[in-house]
This record gives sequence, C-alpha cells and structure tokens, in this order.
Amino acid sequence: MWTTKTRSISTLLGQCSRCRYVSTASRPRIEARLPLHTQLRRISTPASSPYQILDQTYKRDTYSNTPPAILSKIDRRLLHHPSHPLSILRNIIESHFSTHTSLTPSSPIVSVWQNFDELGFPPDHPGRSLTDSYYLNKEYMLRTHTSAHEVETYRKGLDRWLISADVYRRDEIDASHYPVFHQMEGTQVWPSSDITEIKELNAKLQKELESCPLIIEDETTISSTNPYQPTHDPELAEEVTKHLKHSLNSLIYRLFGSQQMEGEPLRVRWIEAFFPFTSPSYEVEVWWNGEWLELLGCGVVQQKTLDQAGMSYLRSLSRPSSLPYSDKKQCQRLMPDQSHKAGWAFGLGLERIAMVLFNIPDIRLFWSNDKRFLNQFKSGEITKFQPYSKYPPCYKDMSFWVPPISSDTAGGKGKVFHENDYCEIVREVAGDLVENLTLVRFPVLSIPHYPPILSTIK
Repeated sequence: MWTTKTRSISTLLGQCSRCRYVSTASRPRIEARLPLHTQLRRISTPASSPYQILDQTYKRDTYSNTPPAILSKIDRRLLHHPSHPLSILRNIIESHFSTHTSLTPSSPIVSVWQNFDELGFPPDHPGRSLTDSYYLNKEYMLRTHTSAHEVETYRKGLDRWLISADVYRRDEIDASHYPVFHQMEGTQVWPSSDITEIKELNAKLQKELESCPLIIEDETTISSTNPYQPTHDPELAEEVTKHLKHSLNSLIYRLFGSQQMEGEPLRVRWIEAFFPFTSPSYEVEVWWNGEWLELLGCGVVQQKTLDQAGMSYLRSLSRPSSLPYSDKKQCQRLMPDQSHKAGWAFGLGLERIAMVLFNIPDIRLFWSNDKRFLNQFKSGEITKFQPYSKYPPCYKDMSFWVPPISSDTAGGKGKVFHENDYCEIVREVAGDLVENLTLVRFPVLSIPHYPPILSTIK
C-alpha cells in the first residue's frame, strides 16, 4: 500500500471551493468520476486517434504517453506575455547580452534524435525513460531541454545566440516541481584569429566588475578532472574561459545586485562541475537569504559539438571549377577552417531564478490566469509577489489498486507502475489545485496482480 499527501494550493489561488475533485476541509474524501484504475488505464494506454498539435498530426503507438493536461500548456506561451515574471526575466537577460541573437523555437516537438542521440545521450540514459519524458510516439517527443535545438542553431552559422523555450518532463507534484518549465541557454563562439579582441574585452569586463560591490569566490583550476580540450590552443581556451566568467558574473550582478541588502556586497561562487557537452565546466551560485543558491551550469563548448554542426569547417572543392556540376557535387568535401572556432555556453532555469527574484512561493503560480497574480507585475520591473488568498490548506488520504502490469507497452519492454504515473492521474483530475504528493507506503498487502496503494492528498 502506498500513501501520498497532497495539498490544495487554495492559500495561493483561492479556488478550493470551486474544485469538485479536491474538496474543502468540511468534505471527508476526494470525489472522482471514474475508478482510479480506469483513469490510469486511460493515461497509460495509447488511444487510437492521433495527436493533433500545432496543425501537425502525430500517430500514436506504444510509446505515446502525453496527456491532454500537458498538451494544453503548449499554446500558453508564457514567454510572450510582456508583464509575466518569466518574460520580464527573459527580457532582462536578453538586454544584458544585447549583441546576441534571441531565438524562440516555434514548436516544443522535436525528434528523439534531436533530443537525445544527436547530443550523445547513451541508450540507457534515464532521461529516455517513459516515466521521465513525454513521447508522442517512438520518433517524436516534447523536448526535455533547450539543448535539443543547439546543433541546428549552430548550423545556421550564428556565433552568439540565446534560446528561450518551454521544456517538458514528467515530474512529481510539489511547490518547486512542475512538468512544464522554461529554460534559457546562450553561447558565444570566436575564431582563434580573434584572440586579441577577446583579451581586450576581458580587460574591459574585469575593470567594470572591480567597480561593483561584488565578491567573487573562484578557487577553480584547470586539472585532469576539469581540463582544457586537447584540440584547443591553451591560450585561446584560457581567454574564452575568462570571458565566460566575466560575462556571467556581470549578468548575476545585473539580476541580483539591486535586490541585495543595502551596504552588503553580492557574493558569487564558482564550483568545478562535469557536463558532457563542455570542458572545462562550472556551476555558479549566489549567496542569497543566508544560503548558497545554485543558478546555472556553464563551460567551454566541446569541440565535437561545433564540428558536428559545421562551425569549424568550410565547404570547398578539391578539383578545378571547370568540372561539370555533377562532378563538382561529388568532389565536395569538408575542409578544416583555418580560423578554427571555440566558444562558451551556459544554461539556466527561468522559473528557479524568477521565484527568488519575485518572491513567488509556488511554481504553479506562473500558470495562473488569475488577475490578482498577473496584475502584480509590469514589464521591465522586478516586484515582490503578494499572496492574495485566505483559504487554509486541506489534507486528504486515498487508497487504490493498480492494474496488472502489461507487456504491451514501449515496444514490448513492459511497464511498471511509477510514482509519476500517479502524479499524472492527479494532475488530470485536479489540475494545479494539488500542491504536494508524498509516498507513505507501498505495498502493505501482497495480492497477485493488484498491489494496493493508499494515497493522501494535501
């Protein structure tokens, strides 16, 4: 038996009395239109009708696990609402990197190849699991990170860009986790011939940072565990790394400096890290409200990523131009670019930073249509969120049985009931009124095929 605790976020949204499925404190239990094992089967078993998303059709198969509640978020486009906290934060970051090209992919649907294979994710990576990601079918899915667009953006020949987008992951239910959130990643790439320009930029940025009330704690070193890449000239790699650190230190000061208590310098800390797509790699933290808050990950882009996108190569002919066109095409080959490029990249979660800057206590509030939330914010301004509901939280327990394990899913690999499956059921029934789910026990009894599950809803 399995027990979860969930909580109505009536204290934030003030809608508990309007919800049929998550009751007020005076009602003893949750009401559901269908038995939970039937609801589970609805979510986990592919329907016959194809998905219709953004005027495109996607056939369903045994991998299909994206429910209507998730698909309904695609059209919300929170980053396009000027007075929304996420849009305000995005615009501040884009204005800081004013020379970068700002991009927003038109659709969150990508191929599995783009999302995983092209980026080198191994076949057994947990992110590929049906319990972790939303699939439309075996070939297409909702992107789990903005990096799914990284290689195709490099292929456009852009040397500096920012990508902001909504990403989707099957996740638990609580105040800091949501199945849809927003990421931003940015990059800047130079040819090695620009090393003098990079040095000049670094000197200028360092001088500007020295004039700010900012304490930078950076004890990172280049070592065998966090090395420069062997294909990079060490001098170029060092200057690229310096520019990365100066650029992000100034961004963090731009975001948090004005919010810091008067008279206290802002503290930023750099920590060595490991990411498969950068080397050297770092995580960056800021001292906030008495503790270190992780903000982002970053590093020098792996050269193989740039090579795969054609950033470090030029197309040329190995034979005279007098050859017929058909022969020319056959003779085309990729030649190394003599100006060999290298660059840095960073990635951050917009909700994580916005919740801190705007003092927003629950991640689901970003999706609220309540004017009492939306009218609190103005484009270009960081203001503190003011709670507006008087309703107390309400706790409920519930128990149910899971259906037999089926072997007819995900290409015959079978499917075991997962906690995220239950979160999907709750989300489909109660929407965003459920604040938290806590597993208490699973199972208590041993009955063939139907292990009992007990759940509590807060």
